Amino acid sequence: MSQLLVLNLVLCLLLFLIPKTTSSSSSSSSPSRSLLRSIEDNNKNDNVVADLHPHDYAVDINVTNFDAVLRDTPATFAVVEFFAHWCPACRNYKPHYERVARLFNGPDAVHPGIILMTRVDCALKINSKLCDKFSVDHYPMLFWAPPSKFVSGGWKPKQEKNEIRVIDDARTADRLLNWINKQMGSSFGLDDEKFENEHLSSNVSDPGQIARAVYDVEEATSTTFDIILEHKMIKSETRGSLIKFLQLLVAHHPSKRCRMGSAEVLVNFDELCPLDMDSTSKQENNDGKGALGNIQICGKEVPRGYWMFCRGSKNDTRGFSCGLWVLLHSLSLRIEDGESQFAFQAICEFVHNFFICEECRQHFYEMCSSVSSPFNKTRDFALWLWSAHNKVNERLIKEEATLQTGDPKFPKMIWPPKQLCSSCRQSQSQSGIQWDQDEVFKFLTDYYGKKLVSIYKDKNNHESDKSGAALDDLVVSTNAFVVPLGAALAIAVASCAFGALACYWRSQQKSRKYFHQLHSYKEI
Repeated sequence: MSQLLVLNLVLCLLLFLIPKTTSSSSSSSSPSRSLLRSIEDNNKNDNVVADLHPHDYAVDINVTNFDAVLRDTPATFAVVEFFAHWCPACRNYKPHYERVARLFNGPDAVHPGIILMTRVDCALKINSKLCDKFSVDHYPMLFWAPPSKFVSGGWKPKQEKNEIRVIDDARTADRLLNWINKQMGSSFGLDDEKFENEHLSSNVSDPGQIARAVYDVEEATSTTFDIILEHKMIKSETRGSLIKFLQLLVAHHPSKRCRMGSAEVLVNFDELCPLDMDSTSKQENNDGKGALGNIQICGKEVPRGYWMFCRGSKNDTRGFSCGLWVLLHSLSLRIEDGESQFAFQAICEFVHNFFICEECRQHFYEMCSSVSSPFNKTRDFALWLWSAHNKVNERLIKEEATLQTGDPKFPKMIWPPKQLCSSCRQSQSQSGIQWDQDEVFKFLTDYYGKKLVSIYKDKNNHESDKSGAALDDLVVSTNAFVVPLGAALAIAVASCAFGALACYWRSQQKSRKYFHQLHSYKEI
């Protein structure tokens, strides 16, 4: 075994260093010192300094999360680097790899959602079989493919019809990026610094772009619960509102990950959020987040931190608020007619109790309070939420124009614009827009319903049977019906994906006696 390690080490050094040392003017001295000087000279010549980008942008993965990360990433392509932490050539290559990863990974990625840059340490015993599957025979060794092709996959030399490719010219950051540009027909540059949504021109005119927002919905859901925990907003008087919203998420969230995470919170709600949570020291552990802080409501396998559809041209625009609106619209369209009033109340109470922007919360509360009769149809609630969103935009258009605080690339507008739904507007005059509400509802159903989750369906169609089977119900909402008035805390019949969980949940309800009297919003 020790002989193999030595052999690998020698191969690493020869592969990455010998071509460089032949051109080094200082190679006449001690060979080992010459190699070290050559490494330093090469790094200087390539303008790659270790502390230039001290942050690790590449995602470290291992055999336990390899499939999950690559299956669930929103990126179109993935690069997987197999390396060994003891290998000097790997250590010296890392700044090159990170310099490229900076462009595509992380919250400040210049080109987000296009390529996922990952690393696997083959020197860790846990990864031995994984590295064997990809026939790793030298370090570092880089592979390129659509992410789904890596799931339960592998690579063998001279294997025919394998979409996983070895990157054979990636010794420097420039070479790696040039190789990527050739594959994609792109023109990415190492000095790219522009922070903007690359799909700006098509966001308004191309309805298919909303499919990318499903990842923003997951991010917005996770961020919402992070805010709730950080600000210790779960109190005895707000527990009921949180439970109702969780019921809505379990039944109708467009992401399976978020539905499952919400179900886990709901099933264990008593233990995670005890009645005396706000008056005891139970919130003091885990940075004040309590036991609930240990649960990632939409999962923790997928590297997150950047917005896709909802990315603004500036750091402080769009993002979370956009993702939250997309979530609310999606929920309003995925419910059944009999759930419309419950969904309305759950969303209104949730915003009133947990949305931390005071002015926004107050305006939304006033719109909720103005509703005088209950909703009986999904259509009615969906159109009310659409109208409410347009009222918010109408107010913000004036404020942002006066204060110059809006996103210049994504100005607020009355939705939907003509480019997305020409049939939605009957006429327009100084007094306002006359809408064809039947056409608007048809557009909303398609846009925030079918198109929003279409990216998951497309991924399933292209994945292998084995991995596809694990995702084939990713976008199928449960059939749970949430009882709206004077009901005990329960989720009715869930779909087969949640069958076992639903059974356990119902058994727990027998001993629970929480009754939440729904009251007028004017009395909140």
